[in-house]
Amino acid sequence: MSFVSASVRPTARAGRRFAVAGAVALTATLALAAPAAAHAEVEADNPQALAENVTLTFVCEAESASAGFKEVRVVLPAGIAPTDVTLGEAPKGWKLTATEDGYTVGGPAMKTGVDAEHTIKIRQLPDAKELAFKTIDTYSDGEISRWIELPTGGKEPEQPAPVLELKAAAPGAKSVAPSPTATQSAAPTTAAASPSATATESDATPAAGDTAADEDEGMSSGVLASVIVAVLLVLGGGAWWLVKRRAASSES
Repeated sequence: MSFVSASVRPTARAGRRFAVAGAVALTATLALAAPAAAHAEVEADNPQALAENVTLTFVCEAESASAGFKEVRVVLPAGIAPTDVTLGEAPKGWKLTATEDGYTVGGPAMKTGVDAEHTIKIRQLPDAKELAFKTIDTYSDGEISRWIELPTGGKEPEQPAPVLELKAAAPGAKSVAPSPTATQSAAPTTAAASPSATATESDATPAAGDTAADEDEGMSSGVLASVIVAVLLVLGGGAWWLVKRRAASSES
């Protein structure tokens, strides 16, 4: 009996060790197979519909092990124009550039593993329940992460776009006048420049007109003088012919 029990106990301990080792290996395998937890987020200091001069903070978590961020592009939701956005804080050397559907903020490449964080100020948030800011991250080695997917059918997307949930608008809150577009903003400058351009053209036009008038006047005077000379010659010839004829008649 003692021989059998002695042989069973080591076997049981070995089985438990194999079970623990298998669990550890399975956990490690699942951890390696799981998708990266990095993502992009957006927060607001006043997340309320129709709120004015709201500061938004964007955080893009680093997921590259070999390169750092060099640019972040944000697609603005409906109701926010690129001209409504001004840059607040950003990584050193980064600048904001407006695009047709949003903006980009970028500059010198950041250190590997460092999150990219920047803030912007919005002129006014639209009257909505939530706002999605599709975000595209670019690393210094050319790698691109697209956080642009929206939930569909109750399923969480693998690359979710940052979403900002808004509280209802304050009583009496109204939409401010829309900010001018880039074309409209440039229009006053063009209009302001037009008078001087017109003035320059008008200054030049009379000079050209005067020259043409002088030429026309010279041509008219020359033609008139030629006509007078021709008339005088005709009259002179006629008078000579008449005198000669009378002389011939007298002689006969």
